[in-house]
Parts: sequence; structure tokens; C-alpha cells
Amino acid sequence: MEPSIYRFIFRHSKREQIVLLIMTALSFPFLYYSLDLPKKIINEALGAKGSATFPVNWLGFEFGQLEYLWTLSGLFLALVCINGAFKYVINVYRGQLGERMLRRLRFDLYARVLRFPLGRFRRMSQGEIIPMVTAEVEPLGGFIGDSISLPAFQGGTLITILTFMFIQDPILGLAAISLYPIQGYVIPKLQRQVNLLGKERVRTVRAMSDKIGETVSGVQEVHANDNARLMLARFAERLNRIYDIRFEIYKKKFFIKFLNNFLAQLTPFFFYSIGGYLVIRGDLSLGAMVAVLAAYKDLSAPWKELLGYYERKEDARIKYEQVIEQFDPPTIMDPAFQAGDADAGPAESAGIRSSNLGWIDDDGEVQVEGISIRIEPGERVALLGPPNGGKEALGLLLARLVLPTSGNLNFGDRDMATLPEAVTGRRLGYVGPAAFAFSTSIRENLLIGAMHRPLVEPERDTAAQAIAKRAAENAAIAGNSTDDPQADWVDYAAIGVDDAGGLSKRLVELLDVVDLWDDCYQLGLRGTLDPQKRPDIAERILEARRSFADRLAGDPSLAELVEPFAADRYNSNASVAENLLFGTPVDGTFASESIATSPYVRQILDTVGLTGDFLTMGRDMAATMVELFADLPADHEFFSQFSFISPDDLPEFQALVTRVDRSGVNGLSEEDRSRLLSLPFKLVAARHRLGLLDDAMKLRILEARKAFAENLPPDMAGAVAFFTADAYNAAASVQDNLLFGKIAYGQADASARVGKVIAEVLESLDLRATVIEVGLDFEVGIGGSRLTAAQRQKIGIARVLLRRPEICVFNDAVGSIESAAQSRVIDRVLAETEGGTVVWTLQHPDLARRFQRVLVLRGGRVVEDGTPDSLDRSGTEFHAMAAGS
Repeated sequence: MEPSIYRFIFRHSKREQIVLLIMTALSFPFLYYSLDLPKKIINEALGAKGSATFPVNWLGFEFGQLEYLWTLSGLFLALVCINGAFKYVINVYRGQLGERMLRRLRFDLYARVLRFPLGRFRRMSQGEIIPMVTAEVEPLGGFIGDSISLPAFQGGTLITILTFMFIQDPILGLAAISLYPIQGYVIPKLQRQVNLLGKERVRTVRAMSDKIGETVSGVQEVHANDNARLMLARFAERLNRIYDIRFEIYKKKFFIKFLNNFLAQLTPFFFYSIGGYLVIRGDLSLGAMVAVLAAYKDLSAPWKELLGYYERKEDARIKYEQVIEQFDPPTIMDPAFQAGDADAGPAESAGIRSSNLGWIDDDGEVQVEGISIRIEPGERVALLGPPNGGKEALGLLLARLVLPTSGNLNFGDRDMATLPEAVTGRRLGYVGPAAFAFSTSIRENLLIGAMHRPLVEPERDTAAQAIAKRAAENAAIAGNSTDDPQADWVDYAAIGVDDAGGLSKRLVELLDVVDLWDDCYQLGLRGTLDPQKRPDIAERILEARRSFADRLAGDPSLAELVEPFAADRYNSNASVAENLLFGTPVDGTFASESIATSPYVRQILDTVGLTGDFLTMGRDMAATMVELFADLPADHEFFSQFSFISPDDLPEFQALVTRVDRSGVNGLSEEDRSRLLSLPFKLVAARHRLGLLDDAMKLRILEARKAFAENLPPDMAGAVAFFTADAYNAAASVQDNLLFGKIAYGQADASARVGKVIAEVLESLDLRATVIEVGLDFEVGIGGSRLTAAQRQKIGIARVLLRRPEICVFNDAVGSIESAAQSRVIDRVLAETEGGTVVWTLQHPDLARRFQRVLVLRGGRVVEDGTPDSLDRSGTEFHAMAAGS
């Protein structure tokens, strides 16, 4: 990137800056005449000079005094409008230019992050990178737009006004600029001190951001080791440092403002004294004096803008240099690697060959040295050795994730270091010991390995096409990517399928290979699907619902496990809220935590006369909870199993019960009433057995259910997906749609037995794979946080297998998978990659017996190379490792 911000500006916006300068220059004549007209109005139209005689001839027209005044005033108004129009156009153009350049800068920085060497991320955390790309460069956008045109415009304005003032009277002109040298000398010196403090502040805030990110990542350890006070003390120390820096900045900045304001007020003193003296003596007309005063009023604005510009320029320069310093590591990847041609690689079925291969990491540690090996196409190779013995580093080198510092590494007949990622990222596959999951669905996390370039443009209507075209044009102007993110990026040919149907089938197959079948099945049961988008699947789920109901009806022992929903019957295994809604909340309007505060729900309760009963019920529930749980520790399991009230809220409800007993429910505040009303909605009759829901109360709740549905306002119609026996509920999970009821409490192993029946029904209808497809749409959370480490690892393996690379490098890729499944996953992966080259870094020698060849590394060197059988003899490293495992 350009080393200075001005070189960045000139390189990418020279033409636009010239346009701004031209518009700026065109505005100055209009500005000058707008300054001169007031003098003409006062001296000539108003006759202040005493020499005007009317009518006057001006521009070939004859004017009386009043007509002349109105004409000049109208012309003055026109000039004001023209000057305002120039400012508007110039400012808008500046803003647009600044935003485009800011967009370019952020894009360039993000692109450089993608080219950072891996070692860079051990020295530079995301807590530092994120604020630099987002917040720290934000002021640069505004400055870039102003960088050339603002000093030209404001400086030109200043010169224009001063020229006018000197023409009126040189003495007043000198008075106007008399204090500028003082400001020009003192203020930059003070500003430099402010800039140095600002630079230190940026570094300190960046370090603080890094520590916040570290705390978030390690918060579990903070809790486990009682480190909260230590972390708070260290954080307070950093805040104190920032406070001291900012306080110094404030003192100097406000002194600069004080000095500017003070000097600005001295100049009018010279004008009034000297200018008044000249008017009294008759050396200066009153109109000229008034015009000069008006011009001086306009003079302060551009001067302040120029001083402010200097401050912003220095701040922008420091910010830009600091950011570039962090984003320009010496070993950054050449951008050509990410823009190369996918056809530039070696011939098909190429092997790997290294000669005296070595790699020294960014810390100067030797990871591997002197490795000369040859891996033939289709060969299966296991890498073994002690931790930090070099096997993991060799895996990174073979996948071209790091570049060797010595020796040669060839992929076929090509030097690996010269190949673009379009070759290495498609023909080589890599899975590390901690595979990453992006914050999207499981499906996209699998497909992302086969999404290299847009292949099929999305279908859009005319309006959408126009928007997409404009977005692409803006991206091109800003130097951003013009690829359409909404296009179909999936490389079906690389995956080996013809269409989306074949892709879904292939994804399900790979889930079985990596032992994720059951996980996705369970996620699919808990997931939702849109019946509008997938009506075929929704209809089949309804078919399974009917089959499931038939199974329950045909077996009395199963029928007691589920209480089905019925519009005219209270479901004792559902909560009061679920019985009232008889549906699933779609948004937060009628969510369980807020249903008691819903005005519409309160209206329904009042209509059917349930408000008082619910308040009494809430009081009884609160009293019972206080009595049962008041003496239990906050982490007692009974709170999660039976309590309606959290341990933190228990004291408040205890006080609330006291208030109710003292003044009755009618004397409660609205907040207290809402608290009591929230409790009955959570009550499940079959589970809690508090004896508060008799048959009469259930009938009244059914009456409220009917009133709720019949009177629901149109604007709330979409807030609840009602239960209907012959319709799919889009807001409910797949399992809830299958059940169309609630699993009964109190039945032994009810959930497991119901799950078994569901599995049998789905299997009989050939729907299990369909449910797994729904599971593929499960959102994995930030960094895959909603998945286990083993599940993320399995996704990483499946992601590589999906695109069928020629060479697969698995770097301790099963270490986080449970021991019982490791062998099974390795065997299935080896079968899946039959005919391809596989290099697998392993921790356990027993797993290496599945491979044709074993390389044992120690101290960064290959110490043994052979088949598992040939190496399994007394005196070898392999034998010693196998004996010790």
C-alpha cells in the first residue's frame, strides 16, 4: 500500500480531485462580487457616498433609486444562491469521494488480512485488526474528500476576501492579517503536541481492545480461577492511562481554541479604531467600511476551517501511517496468488517432492529442516512424532499454508511457492487440529470449500437488476470486488454432482462419512423449515404426523406418551401460555417472557374474567416458590427443574408476597401485577401439580383461547402460528410438527421412547435423510459456538471431502473427536478418498497402521521412513512410540 495518505489519495482519486479544484476555482469570482455588492448598495443605491443622482444608467438600463436598490439586492440574493449552490455541489462531491476512498481503503485492508502470513495472527489479534479496519480509518474518509479541495476552497476564499479588503483599504487589510503570523506559528507547535498524544492514545486504545477480546475468549478461565478482581484492576489501569492522555489532549486543544478566539476578537478592535478614524477623516467611505466589516465576518470561517484542516491532516496522517504499519508485514502474500488462474497448475495426478526443505517461523524457531521426500500420486502417508517434532509444520508446508524458508517443495513439476491459491485451494485440501466454522448454516460451512467464483447469475426482476448494476458500478469505482455475492458460487462439477438435488444427496452421504449423521438428524428435529419454500417437505412431514398418530392410536402403551393438541381440549402437558395461544409465537409479541405484559392478552383476560384469578394464582405460586426454595443454594438443580422464579428474583417475589398479603392484589402497582401475572402462564398442570388448575379453570382458559383467536387484530395476525391438524406450523420445530402434541410428564423414558417411534416412522417413509437436510440449515453461531469441538472438526473434514481434492492433508484432524469414533472416521475418509493422495498427521501410532507409509519426525527432521510393518521392530522410533501408547 502507499506509504503516505497523500500518495494514496493522488493514486486513486487524482481525476476527482482535479474536478473539485476546477469547481472551487469557478466559485471565487461569484464570491468576490457578493462581497463587493453591499458596498455598491450602500454607496450608490442608498446614496451614502452623496454623489449618486437618479435615475442612473447601469448595464444599458435606466433605474430609479428604488428600482436600483431592488435590482442590486436581487443580484446579491442571486449571488448568495450561486455561492450556496457551489458549496452544496462541492460538499456532496467531496462526501461521495471520501466515502468511495474509505470503501477502497477498508477493502484493501481486508484483502491484506486475507494475505497475512499465518504467523502474523499470533502477533496481531482480532481485537487489534477489527477496530483498525472499522473505527480507526473512519475519519480518513471525510479527510480524503477534503484533502485537496478544502484547503483550496477555504484558502481561495480567504485570499478572495483579503484581496477585497486590501482593495478597499490597504491599512484595514493589514489589520485583518496582523495576527495571522502569531496563530500560524504558535498553533502548529501546540497541534504537534496534540498529535503525539493522539498517536499514543490510539496505541493504548488498540491494546485495550486486544485485552477485552482476550478476556472474552478466556472468560471461562477467569470464572474458574477467581480472576475477576485482577482483570478489573488491570483494565482500570489501562483506562487510567487513557484518561491521562485524553485529559492532556483536552487541555491543549481547548487552549488552542481559547487562543484562536482571543486573537479573533482583537482584530475588530483595529477595524473599529483605525477604520473609524479613516471614515471620520474622509479617507474611507462608510460603504467600504461596512463591506470590510462584513467581509471580515466571513473571513473567520475559512481561517478556522484551515486551522481545523491542519489538525485533521495531522491526525489523518498519523492514523494512516499507524494502520499501514500494521497491515504491511514483510512476508505478506503476493496478491497475484489470490487472483491467479485455476488452470495454471501441474498436470493431473501430480505428486509432491521436496528437496532440503526447511522452515523457520516468525519467532526464529526452526520448525523443519533438511527434509527431502517424495510422495507419489495416490499414496497414503502418516506423519508421526513427538509434539513440536515437526510433523504439524510439515503438514502446513505440504498444504502451502506457509512458505518454506529454504529448499524446494514441488507439486508435480511446479514450485509450490509460485502456485496461485486457485490451484492450491482447489487441488490441495487441508484440515487442521481445530477446524473453524463460519457463522452461518452447517450447509454453507460444508459448501464453502467448493465456492471459489460466481458461476450462475441470480434471477432478478428489472428493478433488482438495476440496483445490482449500480452496486457493481460503485464497487468498480471504489476498487472493490465486482463479483455478485448473491450468485450461485457452488462448483457442482468439482463436487461431482449435476444439480441441487444431487448436491443434497451428496451432503447427506458425507455426514455419514464423518459421523455427523445422527447429530444433523437431532438438529433437524429441533430445526424449522419454511413450508412456503419447501412445500414438498412440509407435506411429507404432515404425512409422517398422521402415521405417527396412527402408531400411537394402535398401541395403548405408546398412546399415553403423548397428549395431542385439540382445539376444544386443554392440554395438561402444555403451559398455560401455550394453551391460551394454541400456537407458536412467531416473534416477541407473545413470547413467554413478555406475554403477561401484552395489552391484548391483558384485554382477553379481562374479557373472560381471568385477571383476578390469575393474580391470585400468581400470588399462591410465588408464596409456594418462596417457601420451597428460599433456603436452597442458587445452583441447586431444583431451580431449573421446578421453579418458576430464578434465584436472583426470589427475594423480590418474597417482598411482593408480603405486599400482597398486606394490601391485597388491588393495591398493587402495575409492575407488581405484571410480575404476578407472569407466573401462571408458566404453569404446566401435569408437571407442577400444584392443584391450582381445576377443570373449571381449564374451561375458562379454553374460553380465553377462543376469544384470543377470534379477536386478534390484523396487525398481530402474523405474531402466532396457530396449531391446525392438517397444516404445517412454520414457527414450530420439525419434531413438534410430527408430535402435534406434548410429551407426557411422569412417563418412564417418555422422550427416548417417543424419539424411537419418530425415528421408525421417518425411516418407514424414507424421511430420515429429509430431516437431516433440515439439520443442515442449522445456524452454528459465532465461530461455530453452538456446536461442539468434535462437530466443528467433522464439518471441516467433510468440507474438504466435498470438493474432492487430489491431495488431502489432515493435520491431527481427529484429535478433538471422541476416541471411539477416531478409527471409524479415518477408515471412512480413506475409503472416500480412494485413489487420491492422503497425508495424515497422527498422535497415536496404532492409527498409522492403516497407511501405506509412515514418516517419523523428530527435531524437525525425518528420522524414519517406511511401511508400518517395516518400522515396527525393536530399536525404531515407531516401535518405541507404539509401545508407549
